[in-house]
Amino acid sequence: MVIKLCRDYSIPLIAGVIVALVWANLFPESYHHVVHTPIIFDVNFHWLINDIFMVFFFAIAGVEIVNSLSVGGALNPIKKSVTPLMATAGGVLGPIAIFFILNSIIGSPEYVKGWGICTATDIALAWLLARVVFGRSHPAVSFLLLLAVVDDGIGLAIIAIFYPDPINPTQPIWLVLVLFAMLIAYRLNKKGVNSYWPYVLFCGTLSWFGMYNAHLHPALSLIAIVPFLPKTGMAIVHDDSHGIDDASCCSCLSTFEQQVAPFVEFGLFFFGLTNAGVELAGMSNLTLIILISLVVGKTIGISLFTWIATLLGFKLPTGMKANDVVVAGLIGGMGLTVALFVAGAAFVDMELQGAAKMGALLTASVFILAIVAGKIARIKKIKC
Repeated sequence: MVIKLCRDYSIPLIAGVIVALVWANLFPESYHHVVHTPIIFDVNFHWLINDIFMVFFFAIAGVEIVNSLSVGGALNPIKKSVTPLMATAGGVLGPIAIFFILNSIIGSPEYVKGWGICTATDIALAWLLARVVFGRSHPAVSFLLLLAVVDDGIGLAIIAIFYPDPINPTQPIWLVLVLFAMLIAYRLNKKGVNSYWPYVLFCGTLSWFGMYNAHLHPALSLIAIVPFLPKTGMAIVHDDSHGIDDASCCSCLSTFEQQVAPFVEFGLFFFGLTNAGVELAGMSNLTLIILISLVVGKTIGISLFTWIATLLGFKLPTGMKANDVVVAGLIGGMGLTVALFVAGAAFVDMELQGAAKMGALLTASVFILAIVAGKIARIKKIKC
């Protein structure tokens, strides 16, 4: 009962965020020592969580997307995925527009580089909050998840293009290794390899090294491999409604999800611990601009572009309504992780960086706002 409660309401992640905030503000030197001091060579706790552990989080998110795009899924046929992809465009352009409008009114020329901070959605928190508000099986969860994954892909591209690291410039040639890993995964699938271990350990490792050496965030490396995991094969539990003829078995894809998801959900405590330790620095108008741009900009942008998509003849996932879109847009306004990362790349001045990070951190208030909005909009939860 306690374990189910923790998983359903993302207690480990929330606990990690709270511990990080308290620890970083009461004992900042101790916090940064534990999180950022190298354990061996240049490897520290923060790196292990963000570059290794989060690979599996994004992989589980990838499983959700694959199932949603499969026969019987909320985003099948593929035409249904056009709407969340258009919503993604709104979720990027809306916050940018709000940022420049607000900056022209209450901002400063030195704030301009912060526009990229407002484009990203925190996949981890948004996905988990969506499951709290809508229930695990609501089509809005798949809608928001696809949106968030693509959104963060755009966010990482923005970092590479507009906030390049002069010491470690992007090396696209290494992405050939990712393509090679995908080709091997495809061949394993065609040869009927039904264990997920070769896909994860061999193909996933190749993909990881490709992205890492390309100086792109390697946390997305398994997303390139997950679509090749067989959807039929050996079973441990019959819990996969996509492509399964024999009720006594479940797919390799489903087995991977069932075995890895608990580890990921409880491990998110450490994700919160290593990423939310922002010291409550002095706030400025930049803090307000970032906060409003993310929360208001995402809500308006996602809702508006979804409406435009429906006018063009594209449909929402079956069972999703207009009020669901607005609440999903609000949830998408939770920037945190990638927004914090972009803030560090956008501003060298530590005062500006601290104010910008505070704006990103304060988007955690969406947790309360979205739950309240869900009640007002009378969102009907779908738990199974």
